[in-house]
Amino acid sequence: MSDAEKGTVEQFREEIDPTVFLFGALLTVGVIVAFFISPSTVENGISSLNDQMLGAFNWALLLIVFLIVVFLLFLIVGPWGRIKMGDEDPEYSFLSFFAMLYSAGFAAGVVFWGPTEALFYYDSPSPLFGGVEGGSAAAMTVAVQQTLFHWALPQLAVFTIMGIAIGYFAYNYENVPLRVSSALTPIIGAENLDGPFAKVVDILAVFATIGGVATSLGFIGSQFITGLDYQWGISMGNIGILLVVTFMTLLFTTSMVLGVDKGIRRLSNFNMILFVVLMMATFIVGPTLFLILLGTQAFSGMVTDFVSMSLFTGAGAFGAGNPEATEWMNAWTVFYWAWALSWSPFAGLFIARISKGRTVREVAFTGIVATSAATIPWFTFIGGTSVWAQHNGVADFSAVMAGEAGAEISGFILFETFPMGSLFMLAFMILVTTFFVTSADSSTLAVSMMTTGGKARPSTINRIFWGVVLGMTAAILMILGGTGSANTLQQAAIITGTPFAFVCFLSMLALIKDFGSEYGRVLLQDETVLVGSSRQTESESPAGPGGPVESDDD
Repeated sequence: MSDAEKGTVEQFREEIDPTVFLFGALLTVGVIVAFFISPSTVENGISSLNDQMLGAFNWALLLIVFLIVVFLLFLIVGPWGRIKMGDEDPEYSFLSFFAMLYSAGFAAGVVFWGPTEALFYYDSPSPLFGGVEGGSAAAMTVAVQQTLFHWALPQLAVFTIMGIAIGYFAYNYENVPLRVSSALTPIIGAENLDGPFAKVVDILAVFATIGGVATSLGFIGSQFITGLDYQWGISMGNIGILLVVTFMTLLFTTSMVLGVDKGIRRLSNFNMILFVVLMMATFIVGPTLFLILLGTQAFSGMVTDFVSMSLFTGAGAFGAGNPEATEWMNAWTVFYWAWALSWSPFAGLFIARISKGRTVREVAFTGIVATSAATIPWFTFIGGTSVWAQHNGVADFSAVMAGEAGAEISGFILFETFPMGSLFMLAFMILVTTFFVTSADSSTLAVSMMTTGGKARPSTINRIFWGVVLGMTAAILMILGGTGSANTLQQAAIITGTPFAFVCFLSMLALIKDFGSEYGRVLLQDETVLVGSSRQTESESPAGPGGPVESDDD
């Protein structure tokens, strides 16, 4: 072994946090090994855990995500927004910062679901809108409205709250490392960040990140394979799945090894350019005036119905206690929130990594407003064109809506109707792949940081190890998801994401506690006692128990 190799191995051994690395690796590798021993046991176990999580915590996910959105909006307009994360200047330009935050967050999912999701709501509108008939003209607006709600503020909010909490405590406190458990510093105490509770949080963060990102890789890999089959007749079985996942793993591992500046930043900038070009081309080629009218009304409806859509459980007056309404909500809204929550550890850590020197207001604004401004036109133009094409017989998505064909073929059906449709399809496949690469390399970097106790630049061996684990987990989820007995990809996201709803909630409370004590309360004056007696009791009053009495007489 050469001196250089010895140095790399020694660096890896010295940097890792043994507890977090070993337990995180054992959890994820254990699932991989169990799959090769008994795939049916793994699939049944995932299905059972999914049912238990949904039954016990679906309401909690809805409520917590809603409260986080409200808090972030307050940070944007309130006095706490001027608080700075560290005392240095920002490392990246705002546009690069925005591109990296958007690409590393959930952009691969945005591209995957763009042509597809509104079709499902068009065919089967949310039970919240009980008077809207599926397949009607009114269902077109409701479908896009529901899609905008799912992909605008709420999903982005859970990434952003973790990014602000981790970054603020890491950059504004001494000896607080850049890791997920640092978001809870005021609650568990800076002196306990190496204690058992913090370790549990960081181990869960590793497991949640692998599960959440592997879910996304499963979706993207499925879309890539389906595109090859649909457009060029290249059929691939389980071996093909492994080859595609291996190829994507090599891509994001290479980008990750290049680092944030050479790899992630440059690829993120490319992604955003191609994203805007494909979106605007669809807007021009598609029913342009209709999309403007549809988008205006759908956006208005999302704003007007935001609270009702956020807290709809299917058990109240809107759902009339109908179990099917709750099932609809679990299948869509709760799944999306859980999926986003499973990404929140890595996305938050990555956002914190690139946010040093920015104000809380800048990060909150970029995280939920600027990114929503990019997402809303995409779903309006791409999703709106899909429902318009279906409603007017321009394209036939009936097999997708009936579940007879996978959601991943919708983009190919849509772009097939366009002039130069093959060019659109190729751009679509490139975009969905490169967006995933930026998400996967930033997530693998984040996992490596988690397992080193917060080191900003982990060793190459550490990053490659977690890249391989991520790729293998994704391949397993894709193979299981293809059996038809369970939607394993969605279930894996719910299982890994649900625990982090409570971590995100505690992170929000930690920020409120610290901002209130360090920068002044907003609702109550600083002298107000929240619990217990006042500072000066009546017996200590200088005028005795009764206190001084002022007379109205002159």
